[in-house]
Amino acid sequence: MNAIEIRYFAAAAEAAGTTHERLEVAPGTTLAALREALAGRGTQMARVIGLSSYLVNSLSAPADGLQELADGDRVDVLPPFAGG
Repeated sequence: MNAIEIRYFAAAAEAAGTTHERLEVAPGTTLAALREALAGRGTQMARVIGLSSYLVNSLSAPADGLQELADGDRVDVLPPFAGG
């Protein structure tokens, strides 16, 4: 298993009920697969996950990315932000 850190911001943190978590994922898990698993946590989470942008290790990553997540990776979930 690979341990990854997920950081949630704004509405994503509200939907997740936390600002961060450590999650064990199977080797070969992609960002797309992680998004699907997170969206399965409920309606509010699914809505936020579907609208969010993602960073993997501080680099922008496509939401449907097929790059495998590695042990120690950090995924940031960034929902749309309002304001200026």
